[in-house]
Amino acid sequence: MNRRTCLSVAVACSLLALFPAAAHAEPGDDADVEVTVDITEIKEPGVLALTVAGNAVALQEEGSGLLVRQFTGTLPTVTVTDTRTLEEIPDGSAWAVLGSVSDFTGPSGQPAITADHLGWKPRLIDGGDTGLVAEGEEVVTVLDEPTQPGNNVGLVDQELLVSTYDSAEVTGGAYTVNADLNLRTPAEVAAGSYHAKLTLSLFE
Repeated sequence: MNRRTCLSVAVACSLLALFPAAAHAEPGDDADVEVTVDITEIKEPGVLALTVAGNAVALQEEGSGLLVRQFTGTLPTVTVTDTRTLEEIPDGSAWAVLGSVSDFTGPSGQPAITADHLGWKPRLIDGGDTGLVAEGEEVVTVLDEPTQPGNNVGLVDQELLVSTYDSAEVTGGAYTVNADLNLRTPAEVAAGSYHAKLTLSLFE
């Protein structure tokens, strides 16, 4: 073996030391390659949400007098759920559910019963343990004497159903409320079917 041959062998040996052996299989054999991946959990953002247990309530006549007819019912249970983390809640946040109703109208063209003839009395079902979730005040109808200053306006404007003044303190819970509904009309109200839409809105 001459000097040039020895040098070539030495270079080849050095290259083999620098590179690891590749997967190798003879014809008919298998070569396996392990494949790995790390998948992190997707973290869905929390939400502040409103749900209502039903989409209709039928008022029934109860407690009518000579001058005023009265129709009562119960608002389907309203639930406010907050699944947000503290980091997702803006500082100083508070939330509230407000409600208002349209005029009561009928298919026969009878005069509408205006929204100020419907009142409610919210009732907190489950406000959690913090004491920071509370129902709104009673709102009576335009035919009633006020039970609190200025509250005989009916549900014409957005009236408070339930609220908290500190969103961060009550997050992670679900809170339920309903309300006694009270429609009062003059005794001479036109007979017939009436319907109205009561809209509930969640604000923060």
